[in-house]
Amino acid sequence: MSGHSKWSTIKRQKGVADARRGAVFTKLSREIILAAKQGGGDTAMNFKLRLAVQRAKSQNMPNDNIDRAIAKGAGQGADGEQLDEITYEGYGPGGTAILVAVLTDNRNRTVAEVRHRFSRSGGNLGETGSVSWQFEAKGLITVALGTLNADDLALQAIDAGADDVQVQDEVLEVQTEPANLEPVRKALEATGVEIENADFAMVPKVTIELDEKTAHQTLKLIEALEDLEDVQRVYSNADFTDEALESYEG
Repeated sequence: MSGHSKWSTIKRQKGVADARRGAVFTKLSREIILAAKQGGGDTAMNFKLRLAVQRAKSQNMPNDNIDRAIAKGAGQGADGEQLDEITYEGYGPGGTAILVAVLTDNRNRTVAEVRHRFSRSGGNLGETGSVSWQFEAKGLITVALGTLNADDLALQAIDAGADDVQVQDEVLEVQTEPANLEPVRKALEATGVEIENADFAMVPKVTIELDEKTAHQTLKLIEALEDLEDVQRVYSNADFTDEALESYEG
């Protein structure tokens, strides 16, 4: 599991602070609206929508909110909101490669906010293609092990089509080709396993380990980017050590 994956898992386990829950719900609603617009409002037929709804439920988003977002997306623009999917690329502290996936109704506002966050960190926003070549699209599934046998679960995932399985801090991370994400998720759930998270992700081909100071600067930048309302995901090729993560949390 990459250092950034470990940090993301830690944040999920902590839960969402009440003060930020409204912002998180806004991000989740936008994902649902766009998925429904692109593929229809039936989760049985629209895998992207099904994933978005699963993420919303994992964050305890009320069913009424989810249903309203689906209705907006499936209502042929009844909400009047035009959302654009954009991925910004840049470099953070220590030359860390960073991808920022956004959903926005105002490109000018969003790019200005993203550029400002990079500048404040000592990094810089790059051109399209400047760092994306260092990443590849994958499906990622995480399972909190608890009393589960990691070896048995890993074999089940591989038999179902997973490419790679790693264990870190009682969390099993399953990596798949994008097309295999849903079959592997279904196969694991059929055995009674509770999926913590299933999503598409941009995974770094090679990671770089950062010293503690640079790791803290990079984590601060990632959090600042994730705090922006338009930002849905932030990916990096940083490999944070356990010590760096612990000292940053402290």
